[in-house]
Amino acid sequence: MAYQHNFPLCPLPADAETLRQPIREFLYAELRGQPRLVAAKSWMAYDSEFTRKLAERGWIGMTWPKRYGGGEHSALARYVIVEELLAAGAPVLAHWIADRQSGPLILRFGNEEQRQYFLPAICRGEMFFCIGMSEPDSGSDLASIRTRGTRTAEGWRINGAKVWTTNAHRCHYMIALVRTGDGSEKHQGLSQFLIDLKAPGIVIRPIQDLTGESSFNEVVFQDVLVPATRLVGEEGNGWAQVVAELALERSGPERFLSCMALFTELIDRLGPQPDARAASVIGSVVSRTVVYRQMSVSVAAQLQRGDNPATEAAYVKDLGTTLEQEIPELAHTLIECAPTLSGSDYEQLLTYLTQFAPSFSLRGGTREIVRGIIARGLGVR
Repeated sequence: MAYQHNFPLCPLPADAETLRQPIREFLYAELRGQPRLVAAKSWMAYDSEFTRKLAERGWIGMTWPKRYGGGEHSALARYVIVEELLAAGAPVLAHWIADRQSGPLILRFGNEEQRQYFLPAICRGEMFFCIGMSEPDSGSDLASIRTRGTRTAEGWRINGAKVWTTNAHRCHYMIALVRTGDGSEKHQGLSQFLIDLKAPGIVIRPIQDLTGESSFNEVVFQDVLVPATRLVGEEGNGWAQVVAELALERSGPERFLSCMALFTELIDRLGPQPDARAASVIGSVVSRTVVYRQMSVSVAAQLQRGDNPATEAAYVKDLGTTLEQEIPELAHTLIECAPTLSGSDYEQLLTYLTQFAPSFSLRGGTREIVRGIIARGLGVR
């Protein structure tokens, strides 16, 4: 039987909308004078002091229980905060992964000791996480990982490498997917571990991207000892846990708002009376953004109910990142300019995002993998 799309209309409730004005006032005060190029980096911009200020206002770990430092807000209330941060181009990378997926993973699958230790520190803006999934030479086949965990009397010995680990060089912990079984079934025998990135045997190597920055890293593990208490969930249940984690990673507003700084600057440059072609392009981008936002909100509501909308999240990710990658090209066709990082705000934004946009369809799963998930959900694969 073919899969039925599940995107019920979900208006944001009034208690969530009441948070919009306070976060806007906070952002106006904090981001005045921020270079537009920082706004272009969106959720890839790092500022630990900004993260600390968000934490003081209770805007990290918002949905988590109060006993772990959270605010017990709804997922839709958190959605309001997140989309305002992204729309403003706030530098949220320091806490982004911990708040979006590492903390929720620990909350759902971790033991009580792990929750008590990690979650309050994340809520205080004091502990940052990176993702340990992708590996060198594994391509897009996550289940083909070769990093291995071997049980010892002291815990687990980890050997292998992870790649594209965003912000690893500034993070405290990684949640790594590791092979602990015999490998006879590649989706079986996988486990997740909380790994202290200051542990002996870990080497972090920056990877420079087209923009000249090094937000990505390769992390190498050489006989790294991980205590048995840092196993997340059940041994061998890593694949199911990762699938649940990816639904959190793929469905948020970061999947269609990464180029908003450029898009708003483009509208300003075109002025209040753009020609017919420019008006058509602007209208198309706006209408698609509105639709993808509603799909994203719908997925957030499903996650709040405890559902596992993996296919719906894949739709948001694929459609949203496709739009994100089109915006720099569309902008260039409307206002042609030479690439430069020393010109006007518009020129700098266009140059930076033209260079960075190819990564949008890679992070969180390549376009091919995401479309494979959609095809399987539709019953055609």
